[in-house]
Amino acid sequence: TWRVWAIYMVLAANLSEEQGLKQACPSCEATQLCNCSSMGLDFIPPGLTGKITLLNLARNRIKHIRSQDLQQAANLRALLLQSNEISAIDKDSFCSLGKLELLNLANNSLAHLSPEWFGHLFSLQHLHLQGNSYRDLGESSPFSSLRNLSSLHLGNPWFSTIRQGNFEGIEFLDQLWIDGGRLTQYEPGSLKLIKKINHMIINLRNSNVFLAIIRDLLHSVTWLEVREIKLEIEKKSLVQNSTLPFRIRKLTFKDASFTDQYISRILALLKEITSLQELEAIDCVLEGKGEWDTEEIARRGQSFVETISIINIMIPNFHLFFDLYGIESQINKLKRLTITSSKVFMVPCYLAKHFSSLLYLDFHDNLLVNNRLNETICKDAWPSLQTLNLSLNSLKSLKQTANSVTHVTKLINLDISQNNFGEIPDVCEWPKTLKYLNLSSTQISKLTTCIPPTLEVLDVSANSLREFGLHLPFLKELYLAKNQLKTLPGAAPIPNVVAMSVRRNKLNSFSREEFEGAQVGAVHLSLMECHRSLVVSSICVLVFLVILVLVAVGYKYHAIWYLRMTWAWLQAKRKPKRAPPKDICYDAFVSYSENDSDWVENIMVRELEQACPPFRLCLHKRDFVPGKWIVDNIIDSIEKSHKTLFVLSKHFVQSEWCKYELDFSHFRLFDENNDAAILILLEPIQSKAIPKRFCQLRKIMNTKTYLEWPHDEEQQEMFWENLKGALKS
Repeated sequence: TWRVWAIYMVLAANLSEEQGLKQACPSCEATQLCNCSSMGLDFIPPGLTGKITLLNLARNRIKHIRSQDLQQAANLRALLLQSNEISAIDKDSFCSLGKLELLNLANNSLAHLSPEWFGHLFSLQHLHLQGNSYRDLGESSPFSSLRNLSSLHLGNPWFSTIRQGNFEGIEFLDQLWIDGGRLTQYEPGSLKLIKKINHMIINLRNSNVFLAIIRDLLHSVTWLEVREIKLEIEKKSLVQNSTLPFRIRKLTFKDASFTDQYISRILALLKEITSLQELEAIDCVLEGKGEWDTEEIARRGQSFVETISIINIMIPNFHLFFDLYGIESQINKLKRLTITSSKVFMVPCYLAKHFSSLLYLDFHDNLLVNNRLNETICKDAWPSLQTLNLSLNSLKSLKQTANSVTHVTKLINLDISQNNFGEIPDVCEWPKTLKYLNLSSTQISKLTTCIPPTLEVLDVSANSLREFGLHLPFLKELYLAKNQLKTLPGAAPIPNVVAMSVRRNKLNSFSREEFEGAQVGAVHLSLMECHRSLVVSSICVLVFLVILVLVAVGYKYHAIWYLRMTWAWLQAKRKPKRAPPKDICYDAFVSYSENDSDWVENIMVRELEQACPPFRLCLHKRDFVPGKWIVDNIIDSIEKSHKTLFVLSKHFVQSEWCKYELDFSHFRLFDENNDAAILILLEPIQSKAIPKRFCQLRKIMNTKTYLEWPHDEEQQEMFWENLKGALKS
């Protein structure tokens, strides 16, 4: 048959496009991951194939995505186009990307969003559209066909309007991120269409929009994160006629600005959200002194919040901050409190006593000092506390610190690392329940019986210890890394230790008492037991070398290509030689070199397709099915064509793809008695110019009539008549 011969012709035609891709983006050669980022491209490179699963075109100068740019890349899973200059996208540019899971169009110049772009992206899970120039999402939903969407990021500095129906078609999102710094128009109910959102992040500056959005999200969002908002006084209810149960569990403010008046108001209003369990403030500014309206807060009843985290809050007048008298009734249900990097220097004793349910307290990176610690951790304060973190403060006396925490009678875990204790006393008092103690990076040079014997975990890493001789009968984990130890701790004083870290010390000898069990000389180990790492490493290296050799041989001799071609040939041989007349769609399938495309597409196609009656020609560039393997496209096109038309030239016989013909010659690729093939000789080809591997081509040209393209215009009319007659036969 002529099928495989046609395969070679079209593969040769596609070679030049692949060469163009290699020149524009060298990393795309022989790999599924194509990284073309930051290469100054102003177009999507040609020659993309179905083997590519990730295409990175970020940080280029692309302005327009055309219909044909991505047509052949049907197996793409991720397409990264962020930080270009894209202002136009043809409506069917993504129509062949049915397997695409991630599309990033962030930071471009898109002035509007079209539903037609996303109509065929049935597998899309992650969509990034932020940083463009659109002001709204249109009159309807651009996302109605994205049923598998999991995360959506949209908005920009000019984004101002959200309308009802904009999110129609989306039922579930793991994350929704809206950059709405200038969002001023929000139609109530717009976000209610989304039934469930695990995490929503929204940048806002308008308090009225914030209140409208939070009302719409009460039943759908689990974690709401609001950024850059400057909250102002608002008297309206947050829940306004909303029915229970609510879904929202966590509310985060990041880079926000509060006043004393709004703190009072928002704390009162948040009590209406009975499902809210966690409040978080990160990198916020409190422009006040703590003059909160505690009476209004108390009138609203009990808070349901169990966890509060305040991280890096800035209080310009923190030295004038009030003691929060009157807030006691609102804190007795809290279970976890984190206040880090916020210049806390004390907590009033009477206030600390009202944290009756608190189990976890984190004061990491603050300004706590020993002479104020007795006020913060006074008698009967923090009655239920089990975990306390005082790391990275200004504590200097280990004895005073221990005396203070004895007031916390249920304390189990204590972290006082990264304080500058230096000296360590011989005797200290600790809570009898203490099991975990972190003293790492505290500048201590020795350990004494100040360390409580009840410990199960002790961390004294990153100090200046030269020895360890404590008797800790219950200790299970010991961390001694980054010290000055020259010998291991003895086994007898710490009989229950199961884990010990001694890296980065100065160990140079081991005493007999440090080990228990049989003598080394009496133990006989197998090679695997004695050199397990070496044996495993050797096996891994050997397996790796074998795989590497197989890959190299397969790559050098194009094994995968041959296997796929052989499979395609076997499938073709099993099919009928000629398709039923009803399945014939074309008068001829045209096989030609890409270097001859100008003559084929601009001269021959125009002459034949504009004839009367016109001929129907099949060209690979125009008529192949996107996303289908090229060999299958060729075989199907030949079967659906009455004739197969070969355009022969020097470019054809010099094609790189022809090196495969020798290996397939035993398949009888050229059938001399088959009249379905028409040969056109575009230019004279000397016999010596035809490689020896083309012996079958030489034989065919000597035994079969072919049409030669004349350069004389008078003779060209006869050429066309002969060609049309051959096509009709």
